Amino acid sequence: MTEPEELYKHFLSCTGVSTDSRKLAEGNMFFALKGENFDGNIYAGKALEKGARLAVIDNKKYAGDSRCFLVKDSLQSLQQLATLHRKQFAIPLIGLTGSNGKTTTKELIHKVLSKKFRVQATHGNLNNHIGVPLTLLGIDKNTEIVVVEMGANHIGEIKFLCQMAKPAYGLITNIGKAHLEGFGSYEGVVKAKTELYDHLKKYEGTAFVNSGDPLLLKHARPLKIITYGNDTASDVQARIIKKTPFLEIEWNGNNIPSKLYGAFNFENMAAAICIGHYFKVDENDIVQALSSYQPDNSRSQLIKSGQNIIYLDAYNANPSSMLLSINNFEEQESGNKVLILGDMLELGKVSQKEHAKVIEHIKGRFRDIILVGQEFFKAACNSGIKAFHDTDSASEYLKNHPVRGARILIKGSRGIALERLLEHL
Repeated sequence: MTEPEELYKHFLSCTGVSTDSRKLAEGNMFFALKGENFDGNIYAGKALEKGARLAVIDNKKYAGDSRCFLVKDSLQSLQQLATLHRKQFAIPLIGLTGSNGKTTTKELIHKVLSKKFRVQATHGNLNNHIGVPLTLLGIDKNTEIVVVEMGANHIGEIKFLCQMAKPAYGLITNIGKAHLEGFGSYEGVVKAKTELYDHLKKYEGTAFVNSGDPLLLKHARPLKIITYGNDTASDVQARIIKKTPFLEIEWNGNNIPSKLYGAFNFENMAAAICIGHYFKVDENDIVQALSSYQPDNSRSQLIKSGQNIIYLDAYNANPSSMLLSINNFEEQESGNKVLILGDMLELGKVSQKEHAKVIEHIKGRFRDIILVGQEFFKAACNSGIKAFHDTDSASEYLKNHPVRGARILIKGSRGIALERLLEHL
């Protein structure tokens, strides 16, 4: 019996998998993973004390308990276990990636499919080389369909995640300027994201494609494709009825109000309709699922604070999503508009250039603008726009210069933590 097969035998008698001893449940299999600033092997004993059935470790120094399973590399063992587990289930699996909107789209798809199926889907945005295997290991005998979000910072990562998850269906939300530091260039982003299509082509899978995106259409061929969008030639056609304060769309005679702000969410909703329709979810259930979806985690949220109306979209930011949010905000109904933007991270050598482009785009177009982060601070020099090194400095400014009666867009990368400004708004 190989090591993965032996480990899988143990897995079948466990209640699940955990990589965090603090959140471990009774009977879990604990994987001691390592990172730059932590070593999970140290917590193997604590995990066993808390009720773990087995602790998978890769440092024999911590193998004192008979319930420790020593492997060469704990992360690799987790991934091998997930791959082996996935092979046990002949059920539909949808792989989803993209530069913008993939988590919101995944949540909408999950909401729609759950009206008919027992769905296993990525939790939050746990979409990397650790999150994907954890999602796959959550599949059980009751699961009827799986939705796996796949994120990547480097070429080859989507290919690797596809080899593990083996999707027969796939969706790329869009391809923009994201994680350029890891991909090297926009061409690198295209190559990385379309690795999902490459996998589907190899295994004769099906792609759901935005009919309004010529780049995706080009790379999806000669796959079997199901299209969605506002094009009359789309297999699933929808259109925007209303943009403010929340997006409302029409599909097949149904008006679908949402709790999402921003016209850029149209493609996300249309994708969920397309996949629900393909898997024969009842039309009324699709409408109800989308209209009841409530965004959270700082994504496309509209907040009425009592002093201001706030559009919070501070979970992710790259040049393409930043401009989409700014332009959408500018189209919103009139009023005192304030722009609070945080750095777009992981842009590598083009970072200063891309931040400067944003500043040039917004100059003179809003009542007030506040920029936050080292990159914007440097790029804003001599622009006349208020800029702060970090969120603490911006927070102190807002505390002493309160904003009232305004519509405020807050947009930036998660690492800037712009949501901390809300207490002063």
